[in-house]
Amino acid sequence: MIQNTKCECGHQNPVGTVLCEACGKPLLDEDPNLPLEMRYDGMARRSQKADPTWIDQVWNFFSSVKIAVYLIIITLVASAVGTIYPQENTFLNMEPSAFYQDNYGTLGHIYYLLGLSHTFNSWWFITLLFMIGTSLVVCSLDRVLPLYRALTKQQLRKHPNFLLRQKVSYLGDLPADSDPKAWTSQIAAALKKKNYRVHIDSEGTAMLAEKYRFSRWGPYINHIGLIIFLLGVLMRSIPGWHMDQYMGFLEGETKQIPHTSYYLKNEKFTLEVYTQDEMSKDFQKKGQMVPKKYETQAVLYHCTANCDNPVGDPVLEEVTKANILVNQPLDYKGLKAYQFDYKPTPLLISVTPSLRNPQTGEVYGSFELPMSHPKDSYQVGAYTLKLKGFLPEFALENGQPITKSNEPKAPAFIFSIIGPGLAANGEPYLYFPRQIDKVNFRQDDINGAISKKLELSVGSMDGVKFAEYTSYLNIRVDKAMPYIWVGAAISMIGLIMGFYWQHRRVWLRIDDSKVTLGAHTNKNWFGVRNEVAYALTKSGVAVTPKSLDTGGKPE
Repeated sequence: MIQNTKCECGHQNPVGTVLCEACGKPLLDEDPNLPLEMRYDGMARRSQKADPTWIDQVWNFFSSVKIAVYLIIITLVASAVGTIYPQENTFLNMEPSAFYQDNYGTLGHIYYLLGLSHTFNSWWFITLLFMIGTSLVVCSLDRVLPLYRALTKQQLRKHPNFLLRQKVSYLGDLPADSDPKAWTSQIAAALKKKNYRVHIDSEGTAMLAEKYRFSRWGPYINHIGLIIFLLGVLMRSIPGWHMDQYMGFLEGETKQIPHTSYYLKNEKFTLEVYTQDEMSKDFQKKGQMVPKKYETQAVLYHCTANCDNPVGDPVLEEVTKANILVNQPLDYKGLKAYQFDYKPTPLLISVTPSLRNPQTGEVYGSFELPMSHPKDSYQVGAYTLKLKGFLPEFALENGQPITKSNEPKAPAFIFSIIGPGLAANGEPYLYFPRQIDKVNFRQDDINGAISKKLELSVGSMDGVKFAEYTSYLNIRVDKAMPYIWVGAAISMIGLIMGFYWQHRRVWLRIDDSKVTLGAHTNKNWFGVRNEVAYALTKSGVAVTPKSLDTGGKPE
């Protein structure tokens, strides 16, 4: 227990102080032969506060190094579990609920149900990172403030008990016929050659020499770097700050990049393969097609109006274009599009059907009909075609029309046509752009009487646009990465400061020709012993480095 907070030197110390802030005298009842506990030079920390309030208890929880270690271990285990199976954000055109069951069986299904398939985006994982960051802040503040007070209030004349209970100490007589002030100057000169900064009192009987004090701040600079690093990681959860998404673009298709005001268009996809002469014999035997180069000619647009308007078309302004190759992405203001994969997918992009009278052959007009995001209404001559429904992959289920997917594999459009010779409120018309679908689903039979009055059809292949390939791009945005790099750099600076330098201090006092010396360092005691032995030897005191472990007495 702490006996009192007032030292015999008269200095009033805060409650919880282990060593007197002025003279360094130990304030605890403990074995006088044991080395002193020199962390923070015995200064009191807030986490040692008596009768803590609930705020202090929260502070004490996060200031515990043991708690910080537990949090780090839990986070490491969670990270390891999150890498057992692929995370959902690495999928491309896969349904997660079925993927884990089909590929990894019951364990995979349990993995998915527990939410481990999106570990690194889960609320509990982000909470763990936040708690580690809070622990770093509180641990640092709880220790750096006492340390700052200790290092900025160092006294030259330390209590003999303080000096002799250091791991490196010396107690002996002043060399004969030596002037205390001159002898102290000799010690100081020897230590200065070892790069110490020396402070001597006016009487020349007390001295403090120290070097590499800055190394004591290394762990806290490391903590600052880690805090910035964690903040950078947490900032990735801010919408628009981080994206790592895979998107498929049909040739000629323009798609909005999620959570941004940018649209990307695949103008053309080019695939080159190795010829038989260019391939090795193994591939020639297998008869495999080996891609030599695949490239997406992409255009990036910025939406300037109607961006989130479901009715009107967005107003797009071209900002850049690039030929995207493997490892040669489109890069615009931090948004990058990498070439990831491709897939042969002969799908319709658009058709230009004509509206005509099947009886007379009269053509009333034509219009372009895209397979994605068709307009709500088209005007063809005197007729108005209002879109009532669009089914990209038409199918019938229990007699009802449905779509099996969002890809235009068997597109079907349901129009309500208003015009001459038709009902005032319009008549329904089902249109299949593909001839095979017209036959399979019996378009004319479904349309009934209107099919004898009007017909939608494409006259030639000039009115058909196909996409031979789907280009898969990896869209990346990471605005937090500069902060992560800065945090990592600061953390590395702190580690270097703490690892490669050690804070060394030497105190000396002379009382009636009696010399008392103590030295302390946080690492490399062998080095500080040698430096103290060198200084004493240069001043006429014959000691060996090893003897300083026993107070300068021969073993």
